[in-house]
Amino acid sequence: MIDFCVLGSGIAGSTIANLLSKKYTVEIFDKARGPGGRSSNRRYKKNLSFDHGVQYISPKDKLFKKFVLNLKKKNVLKIWGGNHIDLNLKSGNSSKYIGKKGNNDIAKFLIKNIKKNFNSPITKINFTNNYWEITSNDKIYHFGNLIITCPYPQLIAISKNYLNNIIKKLKIKMSPNITTMIVFKKNYNIPISSIKFQSNIIAWAANENSKERFKSKESLWTIQTNEKFSKKYINSLKKNKKKISNIIINEFLKLTSFNKKDIIFYNSHGWKYSYNLSGSPIKSYWNKKFKMGICADWFIGSKVESSWLSANDLLKKIK
Repeated sequence: MIDFCVLGSGIAGSTIANLLSKKYTVEIFDKARGPGGRSSNRRYKKNLSFDHGVQYISPKDKLFKKFVLNLKKKNVLKIWGGNHIDLNLKSGNSSKYIGKKGNNDIAKFLIKNIKKNFNSPITKINFTNNYWEITSNDKIYHFGNLIITCPYPQLIAISKNYLNNIIKKLKIKMSPNITTMIVFKKNYNIPISSIKFQSNIIAWAANENSKERFKSKESLWTIQTNEKFSKKYINSLKKNKKKISNIIINEFLKLTSFNKKDIIFYNSHGWKYSYNLSGSPIKSYWNKKFKMGICADWFIGSKVESSWLSANDLLKKIK
């Protein structure tokens, strides 16, 4: 029997899986097609792609910064240079680190030697006879311990029978995000890497060409909407994707003066439970009775760093 089952291959899941694998056997399940969770990278064609979730890493914690610098040394991460413009006039000079090929590079690196099951949504979990039964794609798997790394609402839905009141009574408010990816048929070659906007719709836009992962005659831009707009449209995005995408695109064109006739591709993706800004009183959770652990960014904050810190905190509790 495998020692640990980890649900989710985002930064929290990949980190705890990597840490546990140094001593135990570990297997990962993820409903997505590949690793990374909200640090996903979406391919357009060939080597052209968008970071349509996590945009960059800017470490604050001393240990996390050491981890990031080590990944830079190993050629997994690099610095995202250029001009990062904040139209809200907020100062911020911290370095921005990105994956060499995509922002899911961290997850790929951490779990490269761990058994992974993608396109594998979990439909049921059951603790019996001192081990876990995990149901995915109509097949039952057995594990000694279970680690869950999903957003808080999904956690409650799948595991409420095994949670104590400390977790159930946490006041976690997950905010949504809508990301629109656009390809223009010409490379505008503008000397801007990213822009934080003052807008009722758009919070952020990233020039994917500026990340120097590819050379292209086309311009790729990733646009993320603000919290208010995202909350208004997240539940209707699937049904009205074209309409909502055009609202976002038209706002972006108005703010940048790019030409709509130059657009040759666009797509939008919604993250219903993207981030939690406020954090919680605890960093992770371990239930010795049920041999179940939980780690995720929402315990601590909204950044990649929060996921990494939560996973490392959980390891201490397991030990």
